[in-house]
Amino acid sequence: MKFRVTFGFWMALATTGVWSQTPVEVAEWVEEKSPSAPAYSTDQLIPVEMPPHVTLKVGIDPATLAVGATDSVVRYVVVMRNATGSVNVAYEGIRCTTGEVKTYARVSAAGKWVNNEEAPWKDMTSNLPSRHAYAIAKQGACDGRTAGKRDDIINALKRRQVARD
Repeated sequence: MKFRVTFGFWMALATTGVWSQTPVEVAEWVEEKSPSAPAYSTDQLIPVEMPPHVTLKVGIDPATLAVGATDSVVRYVVVMRNATGSVNVAYEGIRCTTGEVKTYARVSAAGKWVNNEEAPWKDMTSNLPSRHAYAIAKQGACDGRTAGKRDDIINALKRRQVARD
């Protein structure tokens, strides 16, 4: 009986990985200096599939999509049209590792970019007015908690477009 208890204890330690745990140094994440909001076009937008209850039409300009070399933030210009035809344009970034989104700039009514210097990172799954960033992440920008490669993201978003048509 004593053997079984001792053997069980040592097996429990071995299977939980207590002996193999070594501290791993993880570099502190540092966001790259975000480039200025890029020029965009509405001619080649890739539609983003939104839930049926959302009337907003959302698209990404593929020419603006970029993945940060050191911070892995997926940055893009998103164009949103509501049912009345008004258009909102934003330059955003998705941080796949944390499931967060940040709006770097918006286009004003005068058609000029207005930077949001102090923009915070926000949870993509929170109750935001539009869940487009979450949809973009799920449809190709993120592979789980990892940012995809630029061309892979564009291809994934386009496959969604073809599958829906």
